Order: sequence, then structure tokens, then C-alpha cells
Amino acid sequence: MRFRYQVFAVLAVFLLAAANETRAQPVTLKLHHFVPAHSNQQKFWFEPWAKKLEQDSGGRLKVDIYPSMQLGGRQPQLFDQARDGVVDIVWTVAGTTPGRFPRLEVFELPFLSHAIGEKTAPAVWEFYETFAKQELKEVKPLAVWGFGKGILFSKDVVIKTPADAKGLKLRASNRQTNDAFALIGAHPQSIPPPGVPEALAKGVVDGVVFPYDAVIPFKLDELTNRVSEFGGDRTFYNSVLLFVMNKAKYEALPDDLKKVIDANSGAALSRDLGRKWDEWDQIGRAAILKRNTPIHVIDGADLAAWKTATKPMFAKWIEERNKAGDKGAELVGAAEALVAKYSQ
Repeated sequence: MRFRYQVFAVLAVFLLAAANETRAQPVTLKLHHFVPAHSNQQKFWFEPWAKKLEQDSGGRLKVDIYPSMQLGGRQPQLFDQARDGVVDIVWTVAGTTPGRFPRLEVFELPFLSHAIGEKTAPAVWEFYETFAKQELKEVKPLAVWGFGKGILFSKDVVIKTPADAKGLKLRASNRQTNDAFALIGAHPQSIPPPGVPEALAKGVVDGVVFPYDAVIPFKLDELTNRVSEFGGDRTFYNSVLLFVMNKAKYEALPDDLKKVIDANSGAALSRDLGRKWDEWDQIGRAAILKRNTPIHVIDGADLAAWKTATKPMFAKWIEERNKAGDKGAELVGAAEALVAKYSQ
């Protein structure tokens, strides 16, 4: 009997040592994204975030960052890469896969989101937690947010009114801007962000919509020479942004490492990213001004004309959601209320 206890004791010590060794093993996460290594996102978000995880985990969590789709595939495939475990973490844009995140799409309706990212971002996160968790159930969401002011960048033509855009080939950022451009008589072009510089250089498009933060990574200061800003406190267009992790990878982590991930994600990170976009927008705008590119502010009657021209999109979206079994008007109302809540 004594021998049996000794065997059990030795086995227990062995198992405890093995568990401690497994617990101490460092975990390396692959983060894949679509913008260049010199982008604001890489320098001021991904790299500091990776360093914070490493510090908070005592060196047991490491993040290898792969910019510009270095691990293969196209930008619209990033969400699936995280879902399927091809990579561990991705940053992507919800609108590059139209219809896949239908409730979150409400924030991409014209003039619904706030023109300041720090005010839109928490509204998007709270809406996700309350109304759209099902849309991201296949992954571990780390942040869900939107940016601030959307800008029209064009070549040789100043876009002031909807009539000015008629007949132009304009790159649309998502389904809602695609529909908005179609409504005003433009020819919308669906081009993922990495393809924009080539499309501008070759004349495939006459203009694009982006926030100012995209100026430097996509060379908009070099490839366009006219800029149109929308006045007021609401933005003509927005995009829901997703920072997500492979669910199985997260769930396989020891509890203490899960806590490190959780402490550096969620509502706080989403709001911080909205604020960061506001800061990066100033960097991009400064680059435009350095080129002496004229910036036209769409305001007054011209702004009212844009709002009138795109107003039918709300009824269309509500009808689509009603047919899908949602209460479309309530979702729009909830999104508007959250934007108002965080605009105080």
C-alpha cells in the first residue's frame, strides 16, 4: 500500500511539473492585416498592442505581425482566415464582404455615424454587444468600431453636390456607399483598399472614399488632387471595422493568458481605436495640405442635397431587415440613439 502511495505521489509531482511547464510555454500569435508596414495602424496600434500583451503576460504571449497580406489571400478573405485558424488574429473591414454582417451594416448608412471616431466607436461596440453578437459568433471579437469623418478624394474634379459626382467612377468602400453613389448617378467601383493606388494611377476610378488616415498608406496625397469634406457632425459614410481572433486559439489559452487578452480588448480598445483614427486623420489631412491640395467643405444647401439624395437608403435597409425577420426601424433607431448617447 505504501508503495502505491509513493507511486501516486511521484506521478502527481510529474503531472504538476508537466502542467507548470505547459503553462509556462510562450504562445506566439500571428496577426495578419492588409495595410503596409509604414501605416499608422502598424506603428501606433499593432506594435504597441503586441508589446503590451508581451509585458502583461510576462513574456508568455508574443505577436508576430504580417502587414500587406504577407501570409497570402486577399483582404476580403481575412475574416475567414481568422475563423478557420489559418492565422490567429486579423484586422479587416466588414463591408468588404457585403451582406455578411447585416445588422452591423446600419452604421454604414449615410449620415448616421458621428464624424468623430471616438464618438462612433463605442456606439458600434455597444450595438454589437446588444444586437449583433450572432454575427461574430464564429470568432473571438477583440474590437468592433467605426472611424470618424469619411472624405471624397478625386482627380481633377471638385465634388460639391451630388450632381458633380454624376457619371464619375467612384470607389465605394462598402455596400452602402456603393448604393449611395448609384443613387446620385455615379458609377460605383468595388475595390478593396490594397488595390486603390493602382486603380487611381491607371485611371480605373476618378475618385475614392476613405477617412483621412488612409492618405499616407494608399498614397492619396500623390494620386489625387482634389478633396471634399462633408460638414456637420455626421459622416456621409463609415465602415465597421473588425479586430478578431480565432475562437479555438483563444479558448485553448490558459486562463491567465485569456485574462491578458480580455484586458487589452473589448469596449475600451474599441473606443481607443476610434480616438486613434481621429489622431491619424490629422496626420493624413496634414499630408494633403502639404501638397497644397484644395479642400472643399460640403455644407449648407449642398450638404442638404446629399442628405436628401441618400435618404431613400434608410427605407431600403429597413425593408431588407424586415424581410430577414428583424425589426429594421428599431435597429436604425437603436443605432441612432447610441450615436447620440456617445455624442454628449
